[in-house]
Amino acid sequence: MELNKLITDGPKPTLNSDVDGGSANSPTQAQSTLYKIADLEIRKAIESYLKLVRATSGLTNVSSHDLADERTRTILLAGLGVRDEMTSDAALEEWKRRHAIPFDLETAIAAGVYRDIRNAGAEFLNVIERETHNFSSFTPAFINKNPHLLPLFQHLSGIFSKAALKAQVGSISDNSISKPASARLSKLLHDRVDPKAVNKGEILQRLESTLEGIVRDLIGRVLFESIVDRALHDQGLTFQREEEYASLKGVVYDFRADFVLPSADKPLAFIEVRKSSARHASLYAKDKMFSAINWKGKNADLLAVLVIDGPWTGETLRVLANVFDYVIPIARVAELATTLDSYLKGDRTKLKWLIDFKISPAHEGK
Repeated sequence: MELNKLITDGPKPTLNSDVDGGSANSPTQAQSTLYKIADLEIRKAIESYLKLVRATSGLTNVSSHDLADERTRTILLAGLGVRDEMTSDAALEEWKRRHAIPFDLETAIAAGVYRDIRNAGAEFLNVIERETHNFSSFTPAFINKNPHLLPLFQHLSGIFSKAALKAQVGSISDNSISKPASARLSKLLHDRVDPKAVNKGEILQRLESTLEGIVRDLIGRVLFESIVDRALHDQGLTFQREEEYASLKGVVYDFRADFVLPSADKPLAFIEVRKSSARHASLYAKDKMFSAINWKGKNADLLAVLVIDGPWTGETLRVLANVFDYVIPIARVAELATTLDSYLKGDRTKLKWLIDFKISPAHEGK
């Protein structure tokens, strides 16, 4: 789903998860889950990050004016390994002190997400404490009306596996807990929770594993492709995501790229997005290089773009640049969108490689 639609229409998680996120006011009101709170914040953070990248030429020319917003400061500082809150002037000075430190995009985006869902988790626990009279009365009605509190119910029960919890109370999620399942969970909590022994600090510490799973899932599924998606939208480009078309024709096989512009029917460019580690760089490079050769060999004038993050080896990137027309770090994706716009409008100087690749029978007619 497109990023701007997700932001305007509200988060719609694309995975089947039992942990979706939330914050609490009145426990009887419909609540957002932990996953949805994290999903919303990660998308806001992506917006702020892209705005910062555009304003600072890829984080190369930062001013205190660029850091006036608290979320933006958090992103920049966390990406440089700084967790302290500070003024825009202090943040700018810290950025100058750390020019040699590689910017960690995942950490930058995740910092605000962790802050929000940790605060929400603490508030969830306060609501449970208040509404259950200090953890002494877990009524089925309360549980049924507040499925978003399920991660806390689970950790209060001392059952740390969702599968084990489901085995005892039936199918449940933090979006919906049926009345029968609420009754079973109510009995389980009454049997397992000693009100005098509840340590809120320990419960929140146990919750960390759930929060880490949420953030890891969102980073893997949303972050990098969403950043590319938003940059293309901001440039006003027409494109299709992997799930929006059947395949991109190739010499050996037809397959889908992460993005194709303007469409798979009339492709002029494709984008692959990949985070790697030094350990896996060679394996990923071989896969991506063959995909590029396969598609460029079939489609004349097809611009090949690889957007990367992570510690790729220099040699691997140099080899990739012998096949891909552009090998771009994620921090320069806004600049890439401008390049793609020029290419789609007819500037063929952007195309570096033509690949003549075909497969023919060794003995025609035999």
